Amino acid sequence: MTPILSATDLRKTFGSTPALDGAGMSVAAGEVVAVMGPSGSGKSTLLHCLAGIVAPDSGSVVYAGRELSAMTDKERSALRRGAFGFVFQFGQLVPELSCLENVALPMRLGGTKRRVAEARAREWLDRLEVGEVGAKRPGEVSGGQGQRVAVARALVTAPKVVFADEPTGALDSLNGEQVMRLLVETARETGAAIVLVTHEARVAAYSDREVIVRDGRTRSPELVP
Repeated sequence: MTPILSATDLRKTFGSTPALDGAGMSVAAGEVVAVMGPSGSGKSTLLHCLAGIVAPDSGSVVYAGRELSAMTDKERSALRRGAFGFVFQFGQLVPELSCLENVALPMRLGGTKRRVAEARAREWLDRLEVGEVGAKRPGEVSGGQGQRVAVARALVTAPKVVFADEPTGALDSLNGEQVMRLLVETARETGAAIVLVTHEARVAAYSDREVIVRDGRTRSPELVP
């Protein structure tokens, strides 16, 4: 399959600590790729470089034929608001906004009118089986509900790639399974690719294939001793 997003020979150092040391991977449209490895291996740094949140010291990240480093800051921001969606371990919902407003936020930041954005957000809350929490603030809902709201927010703009960084890490196993099922099902329905960072085998089981990160380097599981 032709990659929609690919990284080659990424290197990144924070101070004197190397986080990535020649890492590379790719993901095709509609594919779910699990990025696995021990804590501190460079998994999250790799995801942040792929998403254009962190610039690598060297190497290449290409999305839909364009090198991210060749884009302006404005273009990369627009990419993260529209073509990319994000689900983080603790949801990172805006506490002052209702759940409905949180889901509508990426569309509002992109210039969509409030009525249109909130109607779309309501559809996604229903789709993620949390339509009843729309008027509540994040602090008033359970962890599992909040993470489903975060998934709705990630998918509301019909992104081409969803980046999920330990999306079930703060949940119990039952809520984690429900969130992963809904995330993967809805992403497959829309044709979005998923880059899934996790250290849990049960979460990685939802992926089509795995990439292992160790000491800032990537490899396929069959090559890992």
